[in-house]
Amino acid sequence: MKRIVTGVLALAMMATAANAEIKIGAIISETGPASSLGDPEARTIRMMVEELNAKGGIRGEKARLVLYDDGGDPSKAKTFATRLVEDDGVVAMVGGTTTGTSMAILAVAEDGKVPFISLAGALEIIDPVKPYVFKTPHTDRMACLKIYEDMKSRGLTRVGLISGTDGFGASMRAQCLAVAKSSGMEIVADETYGPKDADMTPQLTNIRNKPGIQAILNSGFGQGPATITRNYTQLGMTLPLYQSHGVASNAFIELAGAKNAEGVRLPGTALLVGELLDPKDPQKAVVLAYKASFEKAAGAPVSTFGGYAHDAMRILAEALARAPSAKPAAIRDAIEATTGLVGTTGTYNYSKTDHLGLDLSAFRILEISNGGWKLVK
Repeated sequence: MKRIVTGVLALAMMATAANAEIKIGAIISETGPASSLGDPEARTIRMMVEELNAKGGIRGEKARLVLYDDGGDPSKAKTFATRLVEDDGVVAMVGGTTTGTSMAILAVAEDGKVPFISLAGALEIIDPVKPYVFKTPHTDRMACLKIYEDMKSRGLTRVGLISGTDGFGASMRAQCLAVAKSSGMEIVADETYGPKDADMTPQLTNIRNKPGIQAILNSGFGQGPATITRNYTQLGMTLPLYQSHGVASNAFIELAGAKNAEGVRLPGTALLVGELLDPKDPQKAVVLAYKASFEKAAGAPVSTFGGYAHDAMRILAEALARAPSAKPAAIRDAIEATTGLVGTTGTYNYSKTDHLGLDLSAFRILEISNGGWKLVK
């Protein structure tokens, strides 16, 4: 009898091991006003989980994805995060397409002590450092510094700022104002627009009329920057126009119109100019591999935002492989120990005091040219 019980127990344990899975949660703005960001993120996450499982999963265990679409609503994001932690029992979360949804999710992640990798840009997501929160995109402060660096190289120091009043736009505006003086910039105009505004010609006219204005910088994402770019052309403006990393995708060029967007500069990632990278650039192989996989699976061009999701999933998968167990605390420690991981956005080196892991060199200044992108040397 003892042998029979032992044999049954052994079979049960084998079956449990064979059916073991690691639950990964994701909350993405796949629909709604941020869908141009969230759609490629969701596609990337699903693709990478499928690829991971096709290679045998993580130490023999399959990854199971539980993905919710928050539609860009922070309240829904918080509800879904709570469901992932309390009901679905995920060991880690990826997502937060926007700053607003990320801030809602991170509160749940910290309370539940479940690691969360955000895909949004605001500095406040990881500053101050929160034990269980990381992110993959550059911060909005870094974007301001990179843009000012390029402006200064062109002899442009008197800037007209125009910003969206959404979470991303307001956060980047604050950062650009904060680092202007130390970067040698003078903000001579400071205009804003709402997320539903359909015409920004009054704000642009105010900027154009400022004496000595030399360049325009827009901090925003979604429809607003495209509208500004069209209005800029309609007004016959010729001042150098800079956009944020929040519109670093082909979708922005399509929304604004290639002719209107000609000459616009912005800080972006290597992903948009993979073919133009030096063969010795460590990001080239990673960027081109992701680009080929995504475009084959999705039938659509890659975007910077899908790249943020790619990097988050790479970081999480490698941390899961290194962690001594699939417990959230062990995974968190493994994420924090990530060093030298080359992604589409840059090379990540996390630490106890740095949950971004990127420096300014990870940003590239890109310019829209003939309906595409070129790398500004």
